[in-house]
Amino acid sequence: MLALAVSGITEGIWLRAERQSGGRGRQGRVWASPTGNFYGSTVVRVRGADPAAPTLALVAAVALEEVVRAYLQDLPSPFRRFAPPSLSHWEREGARSAKPSGKGEGSLWIKWPNDLLLDGAKMSGILLERAGDAVVVGIGVNLAHHPLDTDRRATSLAAQGVTPEPADFAETLADAFARWLGIWRGQGLAPVRARWLERAHPVGTALTVRLPDGSATDGLFGGLDSDGALNLRLADGTTRVIHAGDVFLL
Repeated sequence: MLALAVSGITEGIWLRAERQSGGRGRQGRVWASPTGNFYGSTVVRVRGADPAAPTLALVAAVALEEVVRAYLQDLPSPFRRFAPPSLSHWEREGARSAKPSGKGEGSLWIKWPNDLLLDGAKMSGILLERAGDAVVVGIGVNLAHHPLDTDRRATSLAAQGVTPEPADFAETLADAFARWLGIWRGQGLAPVRARWLERAHPVGTALTVRLPDGSATDGLFGGLDSDGALNLRLADGTTRVIHAGDVFLL
């Protein structure tokens, strides 16, 4: 997709792989890519009036969370663990009632900068790459399989009792992403940031942030700043703004 973006491919087209022989995540990490999971990328052509390009990670995260939540709603009772979704509730105050509360069973959370967690285990990742005015948004989601030998717990939709076909998941995600991209482009970052915060782990959650220089800092989740960076509340009462790093829940 990055090569196609450079060649001038139009915005909105998606590419999906059945499997990947060289899947990777942030900082070049290996991303296990067996058949049955979702591996897809799309391209966004950044315009002069758009919000900052890195905030497309927030767009992808809120779209992905919406889709995964909807699939989890397909579980029959008593396996259903989430309040019924409304796919138009991103514009309504009533959306707040569907926010997961607290850590533990059934919690679906977005974690900064690019993860979706279910019951604290990672089930997806988002990677942005830029070439000129093109930003390639890559998304991997554990649908049928999840790795067992990683340094972080992982899970999949299949482990929750639902196994969507990757092609069906791709169509649903493309629709949700296009809608949230329109909001980001037409209304600015604020409504996307608000939705992201509604679906993130609670403010005050204890975090460790591993920074690009190899150091680590502990603190409490203090939300996002107006540009989408992480606010980390430190023990001395100050707040540190984090623009890049790996975040771990404590």
